[in-house]
Amino acid sequence: EVEGPEEADMMSVSPPGRGEGIEEEASPLGPAVDGAESLCFSPRPSPSREVTEGHPGHHGSEQSSHRLLAYSDALISIIATVMILPVCHTKIRADQELEESLQQLLTTKIAVYIMTFLIVTVAWASHIRLFQVIERIDDVLALLNLACMMLITFLPYTFSLMASFPDNTLGILSFCVCAIIIGLIQAVIVIYGFHRPYLLNAHICASEDKISYKYQILKMILRAPALFLLAGILSFIYCPVAYAVLALVIFLPYITQCAQWCRNEIKGPKELRRVPFYSFHPNEPLSKERVEAFSDGVFAIVATLLILDICEDNVPESKEVAEKFNGKLIEALSEYGPEFLAYFGSFVTVGLLWFVHHSLFLYITKSTRLMGLLNTLSLAFVGGLPLAFRLTHEFAANSRNELEAIQISCVIIFLASLFQFAIWVAALYNEKETLHHHIRYGGKEHALMFAKLSLYPSVAFVTFCLTYVLSKFSTEIFHLMQIIVPFAFVLLRIIVQIVLAILAWLFSRLKPRTSLLIEEEESVISVSQVAS
Repeated sequence: EVEGPEEADMMSVSPPGRGEGIEEEASPLGPAVDGAESLCFSPRPSPSREVTEGHPGHHGSEQSSHRLLAYSDALISIIATVMILPVCHTKIRADQELEESLQQLLTTKIAVYIMTFLIVTVAWASHIRLFQVIERIDDVLALLNLACMMLITFLPYTFSLMASFPDNTLGILSFCVCAIIIGLIQAVIVIYGFHRPYLLNAHICASEDKISYKYQILKMILRAPALFLLAGILSFIYCPVAYAVLALVIFLPYITQCAQWCRNEIKGPKELRRVPFYSFHPNEPLSKERVEAFSDGVFAIVATLLILDICEDNVPESKEVAEKFNGKLIEALSEYGPEFLAYFGSFVTVGLLWFVHHSLFLYITKSTRLMGLLNTLSLAFVGGLPLAFRLTHEFAANSRNELEAIQISCVIIFLASLFQFAIWVAALYNEKETLHHHIRYGGKEHALMFAKLSLYPSVAFVTFCLTYVLSKFSTEIFHLMQIIVPFAFVLLRIIVQIVLAILAWLFSRLKPRTSLLIEEEESVISVSQVAS
């Protein structure tokens, strides 16, 4: 069991896309040429310790992109997650029904948050593919990337304008302008990288078709800016159509893949020479390390956001302590007991969802575009947990609002964990390429992973149903769930081993009966043959 994760990590260290193609398509990498190999590798030998550790190589300021990518992943994960704050800080009156407030106050902001998260992650996925083509950087690429990051950090403000003034052209236009400039900067990065081949992925650098690859990548990068330009123009005519075009950007890769599949079904498959990580195929490789880094960033930020409400709302004023509690701070803090309980329960939920995510990706050897999409959807709901935390302690005990807040929390936890389970299913679909052999179908480790991934969806669903049946005890049921789940994870391996042992015993008891029935059938057949 110890060798599994280590071997999986060793397999995942190699740069994504090297030697990985798509079965339905022709090999995307042309044969290496002596001249191209010397251009790529003679100036900077791969074993060089200086270059691998980030020090300038033989081309002056050439350096490893590791720290730049880590910085970019951290920044984008922060930008994607903090957009939940305007939703969390929506003021709801004590006399206002939560269902009514969701319809009137929160619906637009929740829609904006989801749209923000998805479009920012689209930009992040594009950044991953871009730096799978360009494996090394220099000072110019570092500065271009900083300019791109600056515009990405400005996107939440443009989304806030769109949420506050959905029918105003300026909000849509400001977002479209930022997105167009981001796309143009990425195109400049591609042109600059192909102008200096020693910065490129080794297989692309060694290929004879670098020019065709460059134009193919540029064509795919510039699709999104073209749609943003169209949305900006349409915003002057009719804003809802402009929003529809913006939503189209999120699903463009999947629409493209679906259209290509339909074309192949009608006209027959067509051989295409493509860069593996610019194919829009569901099995397109996506850097596993960067998926993990981005996910860790989201989990860390969500866990940190939980304490902000405690620091902001649950520190009493010194004057209030002196007058109302006779200077006894512990009595003043005792009033905030439910808030502290909700905080620890929410932190445990975030931490255990991260634990399940960590356990899953420990055995994943290759991350694909489909798995990246499912991971993004899971993280979007993980980002909604601060909203769930705030709602669960916002309202009076045993009120209708409290019941609805607890049910919303159950739905958020259920969907976040369900999409984690979907990642596992997607990995099993192509397990020879995506999973370590220790965790493939069958065996104790497979059963343990199945139990880990199914625990939270099952518990959240049962808790949601119980709050309907026993609405008076909804708070107690929800907190009991938060207490039981950590102990269930601790005892999970023992529970799985006991269940497997029971199943093995049952099958062993049924096996002799089955064999007797088979023998009886064979004897009847033999007698009938003799009689005939």
